[in-house]
Amino acid sequence: MSGSSYALRVTIFVFVVAVSALSVGISVYFISMSYNLYMLVVSLLFLILSLIASIFNIIAAFWYYNSYFYKSKYTYAASRNKRLDYYPTVAIAVPTYNEPASEVISTMEKAKRIKYPRNRINFYLLDDSTNEEIASKLSKYASESGVNYIHRDNRKGFKAGALNNLLRQSSEEFIAIFDADEYLTNRNFLIELLPIFNDKDIAYVQTEKRYAKNNLFSNAVDMMFAFFFKFAQTSRAMRDTANFAGSCAIVRKDALLKIGGFPEHVLEDTFLSFEMKNNNFKGVYIHKNYALGRPMNKFIAFARQQWRYNYGGTEFLYHYLKTKKEYKANTMSKLDYISHGFGLNYISIILILFTILSVLITFGGFPFAHASVSQLLSANYINEFFELGLLTTLVIFIAPLLLSKIYFNSFKSGIMVYILNFSVAFIRAKAAVQATLGLKPKNLWAKGNLGTRRGAFLFALKNSVAEVSFSTVLFAFSVFAIANSNFSGGIWLLWYSLLYGSTFVFFYKYR
Repeated sequence: MSGSSYALRVTIFVFVVAVSALSVGISVYFISMSYNLYMLVVSLLFLILSLIASIFNIIAAFWYYNSYFYKSKYTYAASRNKRLDYYPTVAIAVPTYNEPASEVISTMEKAKRIKYPRNRINFYLLDDSTNEEIASKLSKYASESGVNYIHRDNRKGFKAGALNNLLRQSSEEFIAIFDADEYLTNRNFLIELLPIFNDKDIAYVQTEKRYAKNNLFSNAVDMMFAFFFKFAQTSRAMRDTANFAGSCAIVRKDALLKIGGFPEHVLEDTFLSFEMKNNNFKGVYIHKNYALGRPMNKFIAFARQQWRYNYGGTEFLYHYLKTKKEYKANTMSKLDYISHGFGLNYISIILILFTILSVLITFGGFPFAHASVSQLLSANYINEFFELGLLTTLVIFIAPLLLSKIYFNSFKSGIMVYILNFSVAFIRAKAAVQATLGLKPKNLWAKGNLGTRRGAFLFALKNSVAEVSFSTVLFAFSVFAIANSNFSGGIWLLWYSLLYGSTFVFFYKYR
C-alpha cells in the first residue's frame, strides 16, 4: 500500500464525515426557518433521515478507511498455517434449484478439477429442482460422472435445508460450497485454505465472491459485490465479524453440528456467521478470488437477489435485536451486525422517504424550493438549491463514483451502480415489509412472452407497477411545479422520477 493510497482513504473519510455533518446542519437550519407547523414537521423528518443517513455513511466510510490495514495486520493466509498436518476429508457441495442443467454441470465439472487427493474428496449435487426435465438431466449426469446426487421433493429450509440434508448423509470433515452459477478459477482452493483450519477455533473460511464481466449492467452488479468484499469484508475481518457469504467458502462440520447445522433462513449465511460468533467460533475472510459467478445479465435475477438479501437481512436484524443481550462483543462488532442487517433498508427505504420529503419540501413554504430559472442561476439561490437537492444524495453518488474510477477505472459502472440502487429501492422495501409481516410469497414476479416487443413491454410493466406509478406521480408533480415557475423543485422531482422509472427500463432492456 502506498502513502498516497492511505492519504486518499483519509481524505474520502474526512469528506464523508464533513458532508454528513453539513447535511445535519442544514436540517437544523430548516427547523430554524420554519414559520408554520407543516414546515416544522417536514424539517424534523428531514433531520431524522439525515441523522440516519449520516450514521450509515460514516460507518461505510470507516469500513473503507479501515480496510487499508487488512494486508498489514491480518495475515492468516500470508504468514502462518501454510501446510496441512494431514489431508482431511472434504465434501464439495453444489446446491441448485431449477438452474439450467448445462450451467450446473459446467460448474460441477470445473469443481472436479480441484487439486486434492481423490480418495479424500467427494462431490455432491444438491438438487431441489421442481422442473422434472432439469432434475432428470442432473440425475443422469451424476450417475455417469461419479457425483453423489441428492434430490429433495420440497424446499424446506431453502438452500440451508439442502445443506443440512447433506450433513445428515455425509461423513466428511469439511464442506466446501459453490453456488450453481459459480465456477472454480483457482484449482488451489483447498490446498491453500484448509491449512487455516489448523486453528481449531476457526469454523469457516470465506473468500471473495465476484461475477465474470460481460456488459455494463453485469459489470455494475459485480462492482456492487466488489465494494462489499474489498472494503466492508476486509474491515470486518479484523474484528472477527467477517460475514459468511454462502459460497466460495469452506465450513468445518464439527462447528456446524455444534450450532445445530445451517440456520434455515432465507439468508442462511448471515445467520450462520452470527451463530458461529455467538458460540465462540471464528470466521476468516481471505481477500482472494477462487471462483467466479457467471455474468448476471438479467435484471429479474438481480431483483430476486436483492429481494432475498433484504428479506433475509431484515429477518436477521429482528433476530439480532431479540438476542443482543446474549451477544457479548465490543461496540464496533455490534455495529457491524446492525449495519449489515439494516444496510439495504437504509439505501432503499431511506431513499424513498427522502424522495417523498422532496415533494413535501417542493410544495411547502421553503423559499429555495420555488426558484425560477433566473433565480436558480443567481448566487442567492444556487447555493441553497445545491445544499438541498444535492447534499442529501452526495455521499451515495459522488464518493462511490470516485471510488469506481479509482479502483475499477470505470465512471460508467459507478453511475450504473447509483441508478441500480434506485431501481431496486421498492423491491428491497417490499422485502423488508414482507419479512416484518412474516410473509413468504412464492411468485414475486410475473412472467411473460419475452420473444416479442409487446410481450417484453408487458413483462417490464407488470414487474414494475409500483415504480412506474411512483415515477409517474413524481413526473406529474414536477410538471406542475415547473408550470408554476417552481423550476428548481420541478427539476429535482423530475430527476427522481427518471431514477425510479429505471426499474421498467432495466426489466425491459435486460430481460
